[in-house]
Amino acid sequence: MTLDDLRRFAVSRSLFTPTTLQLALDRLGFVQADPIRAPARAQDLTLRHRVVGYRAGDLERRYARLDVHEDFFVNYGFVTGAVQALMHPRGGRSHWTAARGRQVRALLEFVRTRGAVHPRAVDTHFSHGSVTNYWGGSSNATTHLLDAMHYRGLLRVARREAGIRIYAVHTHQPGPRDVASRRVRLDALVDVIVGKYAPLPAVSLSSLVRRLRYAVPHWAGELGHALQRARRRLAHARVDGMDWYWPPEETPGAASPESRVRLLAPFDPVVWDRRRFETLWGWAYRFEAYTPVSKRKLGYYALPLLWRDRVIGWANVSAKDGSLGVDLGYVATRSPHGREYRRALEEELGRLRAFLRLES
Repeated sequence: MTLDDLRRFAVSRSLFTPTTLQLALDRLGFVQADPIRAPARAQDLTLRHRVVGYRAGDLERRYARLDVHEDFFVNYGFVTGAVQALMHPRGGRSHWTAARGRQVRALLEFVRTRGAVHPRAVDTHFSHGSVTNYWGGSSNATTHLLDAMHYRGLLRVARREAGIRIYAVHTHQPGPRDVASRRVRLDALVDVIVGKYAPLPAVSLSSLVRRLRYAVPHWAGELGHALQRARRRLAHARVDGMDWYWPPEETPGAASPESRVRLLAPFDPVVWDRRRFETLWGWAYRFEAYTPVSKRKLGYYALPLLWRDRVIGWANVSAKDGSLGVDLGYVATRSPHGREYRRALEEELGRLRAFLRLES
C-alpha cells in the first residue's frame, strides 16, 4: 500500500455518490458548523457535494423536518438522532448550584408551557441580567443559561429565526449504568469519527478521540481506554513510517479518481485534518479567516481546490450583485494544462452558481 492508495481512498470514500439530505446526514453522522458565509456557511459547502440538488441554506430551512440536532461532537455542528443518543444524558458530576437549579427548573417549565421560545421572550419574562462570558465581555445571562441547558441536553434547538436559536424542551433516555454499556457507546462514538475522517494517521486518531471530551465530558476519563480498543479493532497499516487506521469493513482500493473539480469547505472531511492534508498532498493548507490580513497567504476564506484526487490549489469566492467572483491560486506556478481540467473547473463553477442561486 502507498500514500497514493490512501489519498484515493480518502477522497473516494468521503465524496460518496450524492443522495438525499437525510441519508447524507446519516452517513456522515456529524457535520461541522461555522457561521461565516463566504460565499456560504461551511455546513452548506460540505453538504452540496453529497446531496442531490442541494442549495445554500437547505439544512436550516429543512432542519425541523429532519432527524438532526445542533449539538457538540468533536466540534459544534449537526448530529443525527442516533449519534446524539450516544452522548446524552450529558452532565457528569458537576451540578447546578441551588440558586441556578431553581432558575433552570423555572426556565424549563416556561419553555415547556410554550412549546418553543425565542431567547428574547425568556429574557423578558425572567430578566436574569448579565454575566461575564468566556471572552471577558458581558453577555446576556439568559442566553448564557440557555446555552448551558442546551449543552446539558435539557433543551434542543427546534429551529432558527434570523440566525437566532429557538429552544424547546428535550428529554433523553437514561444513560448506561454499567461499564460494559458505556464502552459500547464510546466505541460507537469513535466509529463515527473514523467513519467520517478515515483513513486517519495514528496521531490524528488520538487527537480526535480526545476531542470526544466535548461530546461526553462525563466519560472523559475513559477516552484513553476507548483509544486503545480502537487501535486493536480498526483496520490499519504502516505506510511510509506512519500508522493509518480506517473502518475494519473497508479496504483501500485502487479506484480511479473522477476527472472532476471540487471546491471544498475549509472543514470538509477530506481536508479537515491538516496533518493528514500535508502528508497526502504535500503542502500546508491554512484557514485564515481569523488571521490578520497582513499575515494571510491564501485569503480570508480559501476553499481547497480538488482536481481528481489532488488538492492543487485554492479559491476565494464571492457572490455579489448576482455574480460569482472567483480568485484562484495554485500550489504550482501555473494551473494545470488541458481542456479536460478547464471544462471540469467551469462545470464546478456552474454547480457553485446553482448552489448559490446565481445566474447561469
